[in-house]
Amino acid sequence: MPLFPMFVNLQNAPVLLVGGGTVALRKAEKLLPYGPHITVVSPAIAPELAALPGLTLCRRAFAESDLQGPPALVIAATNDASLNHRISALCRAQRIPVNVVDDLAACGFVFPALVQRGRLSVGICTGGASPTAAVWLKERIEALLPPHFAAALDRLEALRPTLKARVPDEHARAERFRDAFERELAVPAEPAAQTGHVALVGAGCGKADLITVRGLWLLRQCTALVYDDLIDDSLLDELPADAQTFYMGKRSGHHAAPQGEINAKLIELARAGHRVVRLKGGDPFVFGRGGEEALALRQAGIDFEVVPGISSAIAIPGEAGIPVTHRALSREVHIITAHTRAEETPDYRRYAALEGTLVFLMGLQRLEKIAADLQAEGMAGDTPAAVISGGNAAHRAAVRAPLSGIAAAARQAGVQAPAVIVVGPTAALDLYADFQ
Repeated sequence: MPLFPMFVNLQNAPVLLVGGGTVALRKAEKLLPYGPHITVVSPAIAPELAALPGLTLCRRAFAESDLQGPPALVIAATNDASLNHRISALCRAQRIPVNVVDDLAACGFVFPALVQRGRLSVGICTGGASPTAAVWLKERIEALLPPHFAAALDRLEALRPTLKARVPDEHARAERFRDAFERELAVPAEPAAQTGHVALVGAGCGKADLITVRGLWLLRQCTALVYDDLIDDSLLDELPADAQTFYMGKRSGHHAAPQGEINAKLIELARAGHRVVRLKGGDPFVFGRGGEEALALRQAGIDFEVVPGISSAIAIPGEAGIPVTHRALSREVHIITAHTRAEETPDYRRYAALEGTLVFLMGLQRLEKIAADLQAEGMAGDTPAAVISGGNAAHRAAVRAPLSGIAAAARQAGVQAPAVIVVGPTAALDLYADFQ
């Protein structure tokens, strides 16, 4: 049975969203452009949902009193079917429109596939028969609309009072409105850009939910993804179904693609008109060669942006309970790559004289030499040190020892790359120790 379409004014309307996960996030993202006041009720609320602007967050279980007011709309988006059904029954008894995720029979209304261009809203619903068909129709409607359609609607709205005043005859006025509309459509759109856009996105270091809200949004909008090793695979589930993916992982000693080939692929995809996400573990600009990619894009005239991520230099020690700075122990942190060109010689005399915390990345194979050279240049052998492998590494480990014995301790523990080396007073800390 088909559902009757309605368009509801949600500006400043109270909306109750019960649930705090990914599904609730997507419901909120659909509603927010229409201006409601959304209250989220859930014991646990995903960081991406909590980061959306203008939400009221209630970190607790649903209560019947949440329906007082009552809300203009209620969405039940929990993973508890019995709770969703209870919310549906309560709403129906009070004649409150309710949507229950993935349960058409319990819904008083459904979320359509939406096309929005300024003041234009098109809702598409197949009554649950085929969401794929709704998406198919949505894509074709979007393709039919000229790029200037939203601006044309604004100009037509501004014209309405004048025509109503000047043309009293209803039929004549309708003809004038039609003529004006056809003239607006005949205005040539601005030439389409010949190139797409590239976002250099840091995925953070570890679980998928460490990516930024901006990074996740770009991932969900992209048409092509170029990604590295050490990315949480669940991030790939966020891609649009038709997005192209290109694996070009880079690890010390195991380069799936040379840097020049990666640069060329980004330029090629952008010139083909793609919205490209270059997804990198950690932060693109912390020994991630994001700077080289940005320069290549700039030289090729490609529009790009950079979305920072949590660098492994901070995240991996933090995951092990080691802060890279700590009052009274370390007022500064130095991030150093141990992976240098053959003609380059690391300045261990300068490193040994530095205060605070030293963090070496990509240095596990050189750990023994790093420790020996630091001591040879004057760093005390009893300086605390740690070697940590975490995040999305296959073999997680955290080893602490004095600098003089850290290489042997890491070898005995079987630490495998990728690993972060920390040298300095904070390396002796384990802020989780009392809570595990």
